[in-house]
Amino acid sequence: MEKPELLAPAGSLNKLKIALYYGADAVYLGGKQFSLRSFADNFTAEELKEGVSYAHAHGKKVYVCANIFAKNTDFAALEDYFAQLQALDVDAVLISDPGVLRVCRKVAPRLPVHISTQANTLNAQSAAFWREAGAERVVLARELSLKEIAEIHAYNPDLELEAFVHGAMCISYSGRCYLSDYLDGRQSNRGACVQACRWKYRIQSDEGKRGEWYELEEDEKGAYIMNSKDLNMSAHLNELREAGVRSFKIEGRMKSEYYLATVVNAYRRILDGADPVLLGEELECAAHRDYTTAYAFGSNADTISPENSQTKGTCEYIANVLAWENGRATVEMRNRFRAGDVLEILSPSGSFGKSVSVNDLKDSTGAPCEDAKLVQGKYSFACSEPLSAGDILRRRR
Repeated sequence: MEKPELLAPAGSLNKLKIALYYGADAVYLGGKQFSLRSFADNFTAEELKEGVSYAHAHGKKVYVCANIFAKNTDFAALEDYFAQLQALDVDAVLISDPGVLRVCRKVAPRLPVHISTQANTLNAQSAAFWREAGAERVVLARELSLKEIAEIHAYNPDLELEAFVHGAMCISYSGRCYLSDYLDGRQSNRGACVQACRWKYRIQSDEGKRGEWYELEEDEKGAYIMNSKDLNMSAHLNELREAGVRSFKIEGRMKSEYYLATVVNAYRRILDGADPVLLGEELECAAHRDYTTAYAFGSNADTISPENSQTKGTCEYIANVLAWENGRATVEMRNRFRAGDVLEILSPSGSFGKSVSVNDLKDSTGAPCEDAKLVQGKYSFACSEPLSAGDILRRRR
């Protein structure tokens, strides 16, 4: 059976390079318009050109999101955008709207189309509709079970299926939500979701027009009544593969570089044969909400996390490795560290998980120092373990 694709988010050009360095086979990203993550950095036309060239030079793929729910005023610009994507040799565009798909097929017939999870594909007949309309792949709704996915695959054996395996989940049907619009005036289905479902809520009494506030308690844990747990299917990748999933997708275009490196590295190693139990522990290293397998094994009432948002993770992001030469590492500081500290290596190489001690610490001028406290400052120290630019140093909490 062909090894599935590992697909990672790229909220910026640097994150694209990080995702590919840590083992992603492909990335998905958004331009400055038409994408449902308008708060991410996203890509200018020049950055997109550079990102596609970089990925292709490394044998990897780039998929571009144009998955807004379009209005009439969007289509002139969409036509130009699809023509540009085709000229850049983008590997696919993600679309959620039938009208947008129709226009894309007309103006950019060579541009492969993937159907976004925003389309909420929940059954074999919908998947067949998209296939007949010209789509090569469908990103399945998160609300499906493994059994239902297998049925969709059996009915559409020539259609590629993509499924989310890790990351934040939406309280609404795969993102079709109006809560952000109502509470903040920002249109979630146009890319500007403020994640109002993550807020803590209170109730107010208008008795006597006093406007008194009261705590709203679901139970003793609090009132995060719409706060979804994070998806984690790391222990069930083989089952997804057997169900017919071709691409394993990680959520998180707005996540940090450290989060991206940690999660992509873990899933890459699991797909390459590492113990998913041990790598499951690795997924505790980055900030996350309580984990869930969502609906993979049928209905699941336990997908809400009433706790306050995220844990910090078991590791602290300390520094990016810029270079290693002649037994000395040069790093860019992200969180404060000191001479004598023991740091752990995050790397796609064999150095992964090994520890190094910070000895003979020097600042950017080459002067000895005891405390690396300058934010994004350049420091070096003696390091016998081989490192590479792109590796990350972290510290266990």
